[in-house]
Amino acid sequence: MRKRIIYQRCEIGKVKVVKDFLPPPDKLVLRESDVKVTLSLCQRSVDAFKRKPAK
Repeated sequence: MRKRIIYQRCEIGKVKVVKDFLPPPDKLVLRESDVKVTLSLCQRSVDAFKRKPAK
């Protein structure tokens, strides 16, 4: 079993301010919307795609 941590009221000490590391909002990349696609393939093509991961 882990040792229990007991917190006490005391001073934190010297605080260091960290520079903002996040990019500005205009530099953020927004997520593109998804598009659903229905695709019909012949059985030979489907078999070929299924063999690719095996290699």
